[in-house]
Amino acid sequence: MDETLRWARGLGVGWVKQQVEWHTIEHGPDNFEWELLDLAVEACHGFGFKLLLGVTHAPDWTRNSELESGPPADYAEFRRFMGQLATRYRGRVAAYELWNEPNLAREWRGERLEPARFVELVAEGSQGVKAADPDALVISGAPAVTGINDGVTAVDDRVFLRGMYEAGIAQWVDGIGAHPYGFANPPDESWQDSTHVASSHNDHPSFFFRDTLRDYHTIMLEYGDTERRIWVTEFGWPSTDGMGQMDTAGWEYAREVSEEQQADYTVRAFQMGDEWSWVGPMFLWNLNLAAIWGSRSSFSAYSLLRPDESYRPAYISLRLAEPLEP
Repeated sequence: MDETLRWARGLGVGWVKQQVEWHTIEHGPDNFEWELLDLAVEACHGFGFKLLLGVTHAPDWTRNSELESGPPADYAEFRRFMGQLATRYRGRVAAYELWNEPNLAREWRGERLEPARFVELVAEGSQGVKAADPDALVISGAPAVTGINDGVTAVDDRVFLRGMYEAGIAQWVDGIGAHPYGFANPPDESWQDSTHVASSHNDHPSFFFRDTLRDYHTIMLEYGDTERRIWVTEFGWPSTDGMGQMDTAGWEYAREVSEEQQADYTVRAFQMGDEWSWVGPMFLWNLNLAAIWGSRSSFSAYSLLRPDESYRPAYISLRLAEPLEP
């Protein structure tokens, strides 16, 4: 853990995100396993990082379904758990992201795929956090960018965000979560451009970093929300360069992104976020999963380190990048 945080400190970042799977913490009523999360929180605090905890995946004993990930049957259980979490880490966790990609069936099993229901869950979780730690920030769980809107596998992220605002999300959160992945498209590119660098995943706005953030901002303004900023709680570009043999079935576009392009796209995306006053903290995914999983996992293609723990160009470019003038 200390080695990982030293790599993060070497980048000059101010924030770290840790995903918390609720089911790994609470195994039954009053049966908690806090030790590993305690270590992570203390380590981040010791290194001087601000910490965002993203909370997802309710324990099976609170749910209607045991398939994949999903919310509890009784949303009051989420308020209770978030209150316990925020009480335990009061003053040491700066922000909480409530759930992850709730417009995807695999993250919302046992429930209908509906933004109003998600806002009900956020309302409960937010009240739990704010009662325990009024200074902690609450961020809405980010929708996934998929290009799918069948209502079964996924609801389009723009449609879902509008539904969140219709259901009153603004009253419960301090920021709006977003996952503006670029697939193999450069961050400056738009789906409406006449030509594209990538050979696939280039025909829908959800596949473009710039379009996603601009569209979200437009939706927020449509509902009169000028107070909250967009928190980019996940983003990145995959590259299979230097990763060995990887199975890229379904995401072949990763083979079109060189390590050098991954570096260029990532730095430029951070610069774009700096240029837009309505974008808040940005969390790149991911730092070092390649050092853990190697070529066995597609997650490794997004890493800033190679399987042998050497630095990829993206790590070096981010370390050398200078912030824009205010």
